[in-house]
Parts: sequence; structure tokens; C-alpha cells
Amino acid sequence: MRLFIAVTPPEHVLDAAEEAVREALGEHPDPGLRWTRREDRHITLLFLGETAPGRLPALEQAFTDELARHGPERVALRGAGTFPGDDSAATVLWAGVQGEHTASPLAGPAAGLRRAARTGGVRVERRPFVPHLTLARSRRPAHLSALRTALGALATPFWEAGEVHLVESRPRDRGRRYRTAATWALG
Repeated sequence: MRLFIAVTPPEHVLDAAEEAVREALGEHPDPGLRWTRREDRHITLLFLGETAPGRLPALEQAFTDELARHGPERVALRGAGTFPGDDSAATVLWAGVQGEHTASPLAGPAAGLRRAARTGGVRVERRPFVPHLTLARSRRPAHLSALRTALGALATPFWEAGEVHLVESRPRDRGRRYRTAATWALG
């Protein structure tokens, strides 16, 4: 099973992101990006990758225990960025996540989930956590500075991120790409 753990924004936030993308594309041509589907948009806290089903019960218990230590956070989508950071040769365009009361939104739960996964024997990427919502991808590096700049005005209302989902990715499934396998409340 290919798994990740994520927060899903509410519908009104996804509406605002969709509107910002429409406006940006009205001003700038699409350089051939593959735009994520609205129903697939999420903020990844931890990518687990391929995980043996037999490991799930212990991991789910560890994640349950860890997430109980963290309370809900008020967050919003703000601005945009790219991966890698060079807008002239980027492969991912994303909306940023801002905390209402913290400089590093969702960093506590993300770090705790990483620790729990490592303790459970899962290899976890060591790159810094950058909370974001992926908007589009490009197979080859593309010049995304105009779109990133146009999306810089993206500013949704704050909402309470209080639920975290364990999600199974099924890239070859012709139906829904993602299936929620478990849900936890923060706190």
C-alpha cells in the first residue's frame, strides 16, 4: 500500500484556491502543467510510501498516540511557491500554508508523525517540512515565476485543521485516486 498522512482543507478554502488558479491562468498561459484535481488536494504531513499491510495496526496506534498530543491549528492558504525553489526550472507549483498563531503551521504534528514512523521502522525523508497544497506538476522543469507571482495574492480565510487522514494512493485506479484509510482528531 502506498500511504501518506494529510490534512484536507474545507470546501470554501478549495473554492478560493480554484478561483485564484482561474484568475492566474486568465493572466498567464499554462506552460503545460498537470493540475491536481480539486478532490485530491491536501496538505501532506508525512509521506510513508509503500507500506506492508501487516505494519498498519502498530503504525496506526503509534499515529493515534502521537496525534493526541497535538491540538487543532488555525491555518490558511497564503501565496504560492515552487519546488525546487528556482521558479525558472520548477516541477511543482503550490499554495503556501500560514498559521494564525504559529510561524510553523502543522510542524508539530508532522515532526511527531515522522518520529512515530521511524520508531515503527518506516524510512522517512529527511528534507525540511514545508506545509503546502500542491496545485500543479510538470514532468520537465518549467518556468513558473509568472504563475507563482500571480498566485501570490492567494489568501483564504483561516480554518481549523483538526482532522488528519491516513490516505492510500492508488495512482492506477480510474476512479478516485485517493482513499481515506483512517482519520484522527488532533488533540
